[in-house]
Amino acid sequence: MLYSFTNDYSEGCHPNILQRLTETNLTQQAGYGNDAFTLESVAAIKQLCQRPEVDVHLVAGGTLANLIVLGAFLKTYESVIAAETGHINQHEAGAIEATGHKIETVATPDGKLRPEAIRPLINKFPEYHTVKPRIVYISNSTEIGTIYTKRELEELSEFCRQNNLLLYMDGARMAMALTAQGNDLTLADIAALTDIFYLGATKCGGLIGEAIVLANVSLQKDFKYYIKQRGALMAKGRLFGMQFAELLRDNLMFELAGHANAMAQRMASQLQRLGYSFLTQSQTNQIFPILPDALITELSKKYGFFVWRKMPEGTSAIRLITSWATPQEQVDQFLQEVTDLSERLK
Repeated sequence: MLYSFTNDYSEGCHPNILQRLTETNLTQQAGYGNDAFTLESVAAIKQLCQRPEVDVHLVAGGTLANLIVLGAFLKTYESVIAAETGHINQHEAGAIEATGHKIETVATPDGKLRPEAIRPLINKFPEYHTVKPRIVYISNSTEIGTIYTKRELEELSEFCRQNNLLLYMDGARMAMALTAQGNDLTLADIAALTDIFYLGATKCGGLIGEAIVLANVSLQKDFKYYIKQRGALMAKGRLFGMQFAELLRDNLMFELAGHANAMAQRMASQLQRLGYSFLTQSQTNQIFPILPDALITELSKKYGFFVWRKMPEGTSAIRLITSWATPQEQVDQFLQEVTDLSERLK
């Protein structure tokens, strides 16, 4: 039977969520996000942001969050800027383009956007003949496992504000970024430096759910109309609220994210000791070792993972992802398999 390192949402949810769902199952609650659990989770997020004025909305998934945010805040002639590796560019089946908006991409070796890479896109006019950039889309952690430092985010935030651009952070793996080794950002920093972000639960112990946070007060009015119009305002919003309430209680979400990171970094350390290099230097729960294709073929008989990119000389970069529920025993078993096969295939 294969053990999967393909993604971080193969398991269900943390047992605390199931327990509270069961305990409160027959308790009547108001609908559409007005239930006690959603109000509890919204209060917890506002406290973490240290900004009571932020506006919080819970939706089902990351692609939906991106679609709602970008659709709501882009005019018909405006574009969004993203890294080539950005989720909206590579993994959302053209969802943003289907709304009539262009994604303008930037090539970047580490998945992160910087002012000098964005500048050519905003200085490309003649006016009225090309799309007008309005939103800068970033992910933390990125699609290739890297994280933004506080200084990097400050520089990007200042650049966006000087150039009338909104800064939007995809936080599907925000908890992993905030618990990564070397991270110096807090959720309060992110709330201060971005206009919009979301905090993901789906990949960090929840069954389903992402929390969109509108930090820019000028964007908040009537946003809920857009959520409703796109079919994302759920009658049983208690399902989302319950999960965030449990995950944010006693720091549970961040403990789970820290475990996911630790398991991936355990893998990375041993693979490095075996002499393998990496596509990127990831500090989070996604790592991208470059392995011989013969080794990858053998490993794929027992383990699930994604072959990310073909590399020179008969090698490929694979993506290994650990989750909040990944047992250390499975990690160690995988590493022993790599060690044994590496010796055999020499």
